[in-house]
Amino acid sequence: MATSEWRESRNAAARARLEKSLRPGFPAHVLHHALTRPLIPPTPSRAVASYWRHHVLRADRLARALAARTGAPEGWTWQVGGGEGRPASFRVPPAPFREDAHAPGPGACRICGGPVFRFGWHRDLAGDGAPSKRAGWHAACVIAWEFWCAPSDHLKELKARQRHRCAVSGKRLLRGSEVDHRLPLYRVWREERDLPWPFLLGYWGAPNLQVVNRAGHLLKSREEADERAALRREALIAAPDDDLP
Repeated sequence: MATSEWRESRNAAARARLEKSLRPGFPAHVLHHALTRPLIPPTPSRAVASYWRHHVLRADRLARALAARTGAPEGWTWQVGGGEGRPASFRVPPAPFREDAHAPGPGACRICGGPVFRFGWHRDLAGDGAPSKRAGWHAACVIAWEFWCAPSDHLKELKARQRHRCAVSGKRLLRGSEVDHRLPLYRVWREERDLPWPFLLGYWGAPNLQVVNRAGHLLKSREEADERAALRREALIAAPDDDLP
């Protein structure tokens, strides 16, 4: 069987299975996306996952908006290390609902803390008001988390957002261009850690990301390294003699 014949046969079966599984209120834009894929996803959940995977910047905006709606748990502060589900480094986005002390349980998202409905959607498509007890993540929040932790994997989308121009020099982005945080994460930890949690997430998301040519990125990284070295020297000078090694 030729590849085109196999694809047509496979997509016909997948479309029939997908349409049979749909429920009233399923997002029309997600269905349109699914039916225009080279390989049609055979289930609504896979259709939703595919939609957000192809709209990563939209997923980033939505996840941060959902976090703002939920807010941080009472008494939570951004801490790193020490186990109990806390991030090992300040380079990992703060996520209170991933920590053991604030885990929300089934039916709530471990990223934003909001209720998760059928197919991993963030709104109640069925209209019954009942979160899915088998779900622990919004489909959009999963993609957003991957984006926050590894933005370089989404270089193509970020370059397109900048119209393929370097954020530093304004020149056309070259093949070796790289993703950079406008405000370095070590400065976020040092200067901004007391900001409200949903606002903090923007430092890992698109508002704080830029694509720069490699030469400009190297220069910026060198300046940041010099700044961190100067801060360490100042800390040593300011430390009491008893604290020195």
